[in-house]
Amino acid sequence: MTIVLIEDEIKTAKALGQLILSIRPDAQILSYIQSIDGAVNYLTENDQPDLIFMDIQLADGLCFEIFKNVEVVSPVIFCTAFDDYAIEAFKSNGIDYILKPFSREDIANAIKKAGELKNFFQRNKKNLPDFDFLLTRNGEHTGKRSFLVFKNNKYSTIPTDNIAYFFIKYDTPTIMTFDKIEYPITQSLDEVSKLVSSSLFFRVNRQYLVNFSAIKEAEHYFSRKLLLKLSVPTEEKLLVGKEKVTAFLHWLENR
Repeated sequence: MTIVLIEDEIKTAKALGQLILSIRPDAQILSYIQSIDGAVNYLTENDQPDLIFMDIQLADGLCFEIFKNVEVVSPVIFCTAFDDYAIEAFKSNGIDYILKPFSREDIANAIKKAGELKNFFQRNKKNLPDFDFLLTRNGEHTGKRSFLVFKNNKYSTIPTDNIAYFFIKYDTPTIMTFDKIEYPITQSLDEVSKLVSSSLFFRVNRQYLVNFSAIKEAEHYFSRKLLLKLSVPTEEKLLVGKEKVTAFLHWLENR
């Protein structure tokens, strides 16, 4: 079991790490991280662990900012001195919520729960329904059909099918159409990704949400990343991080 500890108090983190290893000697602590920025960088650049232990109040803010900046696929056990954030924690991959000061039994039970959940989904993977397929069949996952934009002192609507990609330009969320015209929008990329069809668009990284129809090809790149080439070129190299490569290829194959 690989584990990452996100905790701004290094003594607490080291003590927790020692406690985890005394419970699970086969576990591997991959990293001790103290900040939101550090967590985002690590989870973006590395394969995500089997389990994350995470404090809520970190050196540079609340940990929930991490989930706004990187897709976290690992289950998370929250360890905190505050009981005010339980609901938000369980909306953020939380499988347990432990209040400090925690005991050996608290940590052991949390690790046991993580193992039981993993075993359950591995045993039942073939029997679970394809929810994306069911939603699409029921017309609930077709996505937003157009976006209202304001440019040159005029309002207009851009059909979603005519959008090659959404991207961040100078900190502003922006539409790029297949006609190579840019339009700034008010929604964040996180908001847009929830509005559009997941079968049509894929969030390849923090800067780009790409239309399937715009993708010409993908090729292997350094550090197990993919380099995408689009029919409407981007200003910089468009890379899919190694942690998203498998999901991206699955999306390409199973639309």
